Amino acid sequence: MEAIHVIKRPLLSEKSTWATEDNRYTFLVATEATKTEIKRAVEEIYGVRVVGVSTMNRRSRNRRMRYGLVKGKTTKKAIVGVHKDDAIELF
Repeated sequence: MEAIHVIKRPLLSEKSTWATEDNRYTFLVATEATKTEIKRAVEEIYGVRVVGVSTMNRRSRNRRMRYGLVKGKTTKKAIVGVHKDDAIELF
């Protein structure tokens, strides 16, 4: 899988912004991506050394609409630890 298809976008929330002080960055990634593919993609796109990768699958709830029940999308979130000498400029 190519790097641009693995990482969809960075996730910027209050909690993930505070984590950037500890060199941890949060990304929305492809659901079929593995930890090694995520590590390779971040190193290739941002030019940093990755120390570790944690992933989690986020299931959204089903919702009722006028026309019936609508299934929520499943997304995958990755928290990437970067070497202390490197940084990613997101803003």
